Amino acid sequence: MVLYNQKLKNAILIAGIVFVAFNLRPSITAVGPVISDIRMDTGMSNGVAGLLTTVPLLAFALLSPLAPKIAQRFGNEWTVFMGLILLGIGITIRPTTIVGLLFFGTLLVGAGIAVCNVLLPGIVKNTFVKVGLITGAYTLSMNFMASLGSGISVPLAHGLNLGWKKGLLFWGIFTVIALVAWIPQLRKKEQTDQVVKPNPAKGSLLKSKIAWQVTLFMGLQSFLFYCLIAWLPEILVSRGLDISTAGWMVSIMQIAGLPTAFLAPYLADRYPNQRGIIIVLSTSYILGLLLLLFGSNIFVLSLSILFAGASQGASIALSLALLSLRARDAKQAANLSGMAQSIGYLLAAIGPFTVGVIFDLFSSWTPSLVLFIIIATAMFIAGLGAGKDRYVTPEES
Repeated sequence: MVLYNQKLKNAILIAGIVFVAFNLRPSITAVGPVISDIRMDTGMSNGVAGLLTTVPLLAFALLSPLAPKIAQRFGNEWTVFMGLILLGIGITIRPTTIVGLLFFGTLLVGAGIAVCNVLLPGIVKNTFVKVGLITGAYTLSMNFMASLGSGISVPLAHGLNLGWKKGLLFWGIFTVIALVAWIPQLRKKEQTDQVVKPNPAKGSLLKSKIAWQVTLFMGLQSFLFYCLIAWLPEILVSRGLDISTAGWMVSIMQIAGLPTAFLAPYLADRYPNQRGIIIVLSTSYILGLLLLLFGSNIFVLSLSILFAGASQGASIALSLALLSLRARDAKQAANLSGMAQSIGYLLAAIGPFTVGVIFDLFSSWTPSLVLFIIIATAMFIAGLGAGKDRYVTPEES
């Protein structure tokens, strides 16, 4: 009976984790396909519109190192619940033509996601033996919903005549479901000393070469991911696709990354050196971007989306895996995760806004695509260092 009760509790927790993961990306990925509608209704420029994707990333950067401290005070489960509430409030107030309120709601969306994003791995590690399996389950859930956010954003807004406001509000349904599914976890009396604390030593990892290589790899792949999520629909429309098809192409790009998101960390865990994986995914990424730069028909553009999507899924999953692979213990992994996610997302936040400004200046997507290829090359170089079989050592940190 005790074993049965424990299995039931674990099943309820897994369901709660999956429902929380459903909320970690679609509120962001749903914006890109309807950004032209938002821009038209609010009168904002491309550069300012790009900030709608940048603001959540800034929240990620600021809250990533703070979330474990908040959890130390209130517990992981209650902090995740508070994160979901923040997310729900943000989703509710965001659909408006009042630009200030639109951005404030977007900030709350990013804050809520950041809290859940940081704490879910710790909850999994504290509860389950098969960490990889559970992590894979919620990562798959997160990536699938991210692709769905891109794919059905335009059909919701135009196909069902909901408009972009109700289309963005739609994702609040999943937040309500997640809140209900997470309530059983609030009864737990969590031992706060189980929450991994970041090392209070100031600036220690800033002296570590490997820490910077992991951070740059995470930041540069995030730069590419959020730029493509925000602006790929507009790029594809400039190539002759209609906006609905362009939205689904972004969805397909993310679906193409689902198998590689599982495969990359699986292979990375089997081999001490991940440089081979870096070479394959970076080559595929650069090839996909080159096809996007020079492609002019649906077949070539589809190939570019598949190559870029597969590489995107692998790079996101591998960047998260490297946080553990390059650390000797959980405490060091927490330090590396805080640095990589904070600085990495700050770097990524520059992307969508910069690309919007570049388009305003040149009225062409070519300069931005060239920039993407340069960023992918820099990611490849950083990845070669991050993929080496070595740890962040006390001497380095």
